[in-house]
Amino acid sequence: MRFYLLIAGLSAVVTFGLAILVYKLSTKYRLYPKIRERDVHTRPTPRLGGVAMFFGIVVAIGIASQISWFGLVFTNPGPILAILGAALIVVLIGVADDIWDLDWFTKLAGQIIAALLLAWQGVQIVSLPIGGLTIGSSGMSLLITVLAIVLVMNAINFIDGLDGLVAGVAIIANGTFFLYSYLLVKETSPSDYFNLASLITAVLIGACAGFLPLNWHPARLFMGDAGSMLVGLLMATSAIAVTGQIDPGTLGRSQLLPAFMPILLPFAILILPLLDFGLAIIRRLRAGKSPFSADRKHLHHRLLDMGHSHFHAVLIFYAWTAVASVGCLLFFVLNPYWYAFVFLGVGMLVCTVLTLAPLTRRKAVEAAIQLAPAESILSTEAAVLDPLDMASDEKEI
Repeated sequence: MRFYLLIAGLSAVVTFGLAILVYKLSTKYRLYPKIRERDVHTRPTPRLGGVAMFFGIVVAIGIASQISWFGLVFTNPGPILAILGAALIVVLIGVADDIWDLDWFTKLAGQIIAALLLAWQGVQIVSLPIGGLTIGSSGMSLLITVLAIVLVMNAINFIDGLDGLVAGVAIIANGTFFLYSYLLVKETSPSDYFNLASLITAVLIGACAGFLPLNWHPARLFMGDAGSMLVGLLMATSAIAVTGQIDPGTLGRSQLLPAFMPILLPFAILILPLLDFGLAIIRRLRAGKSPFSADRKHLHHRLLDMGHSHFHAVLIFYAWTAVASVGCLLFFVLNPYWYAFVFLGVGMLVCTVLTLAPLTRRKAVEAAIQLAPAESILSTEAAVLDPLDMASDEKEI
């Protein structure tokens, strides 16, 4: 465990240092785009934080390759080189988009090329942990892998609209996934805890942690499409790398539910990005638009429109991510399972109350106005509507 913490720490330190450098250079040479109508921020902000994250990850993986404890991971360098190559492709596409605003087809083509590179080097879904079920053919395996990687990259990219949102969600989700992959390998291979999925997750957590201080509200630097697609790529890759390590056919009935974690956990940690992605696709297709056309109707925009502040909206995303991912992990570590069900039930109830709180307050305000005497309506409105007006002003930022 301490070697993973060391690598994550190195990734964080390098990313943080490079993020400061990127911020200063971007500010000096004005390497930032104009504010778009759908943007939440009010001043031009550099979007090249993903570059710092990429090099932080590269340095951390390079140092890990020199540590003997990770020798088994680097025995076959093909997958590692493919991951770094795919990461470079999406970062270059992302940087170009952050500077010149590429069309959606070009970005999608770059994502597919990156996913094909990974699949070509063996980072692909060949079997599922359902009785050792093998994917029908090599072509089907390739197609499912590419679709999964592209889906996750776009899902993460879609929620990147508030300061600190993607970085924080990634830290929580990948922290949970790291614990799962580490415990899984500890159980299936007690002699060697070092594996590709845990290493990728560790360096990604470090990169996000190193970037977050400059991205916290009010952000001085955004990760941009380069960073969000990089996060999505590595999250998908780590999930694919761990899939198939456990076969329910070899387990008893009491262990059956944890056996499905390689399938359930990736969906649990990506529940909000995938939900936002699905709703956006449906919304745009119904409007007769391209599914990749931009708008201001994502989940984080809706939270602001409900009356949440920027900070509270981000914390609500964090809470939902933590409840879904930790609750799913508890099925793997706890027995009996009802503890996990209780955690999920209580956690979702609390998150729902926090999410809908502004609507409850608004109804209370409206009821107070209706019940107030006619002569005190103006004073009541002045007293109770100002906070809502302030929240309304914040959502336009």
